[in-house]
Amino acid sequence: MSATKQIQKTIQKVWHRNTVDGDAYRDLFRSRMMEYRRTPSAVVTVEKPFNITRARAIGYKAIQGLVVARVRIRRGGGMFLRPRRGRKPKRIGIRSMTRKKGIQVMSEERAQHRYPNMEVLNSYKVGVDGKNHYYEVILLDPASPRIQSDKDLRWIVEPQHKGRVFRGKTSAGRKSRGLGNPAGARGTENIRPSLRAHNRKGK
Repeated sequence: MSATKQIQKTIQKVWHRNTVDGDAYRDLFRSRMMEYRRTPSAVVTVEKPFNITRARAIGYKAIQGLVVARVRIRRGGGMFLRPRRGRKPKRIGIRSMTRKKGIQVMSEERAQHRYPNMEVLNSYKVGVDGKNHYYEVILLDPASPRIQSDKDLRWIVEPQHKGRVFRGKTSAGRKSRGLGNPAGARGTENIRPSLRAHNRKGK
């Protein structure tokens, strides 16, 4: 078994905590979540990714000009008030109301606000406790010569990618926009070419 497969298998044990040696992984996971929760700042820079295989899969490289930030963000879909006007119970819709942005997108935006000179490449989940979600966000510095010379990452230097996280251009942002279906698929008529198209009915 390759080293990458072995690391993935170990991470899955930590995440699911339902294996034969689950108690040891459960304690490790719980102590890590306690450490994350005690961190004073909601956005902190980490020395290296928690899940190295997942980070590499979405573009991480241990090079100058690349930063990994861990973001803490609250759980829950947000509070929606129950409508006061009379209507049928099936038309109240309080259970089906959702935010226009996913929590992962919010975490990427928080990281972007903390590092305004960088651009968000991608992110992935590293943990969850009773109160918060935790994501690691990969950011790139477009002004770094190392990023500008990298054949896989230099596309982010081009001006059309500036502020990409705020326009729903990351992987999590595209999911929030409902772009999972191919172009022309039924139910996606109002979400192209942008969030502002069709009188902002995209979400």
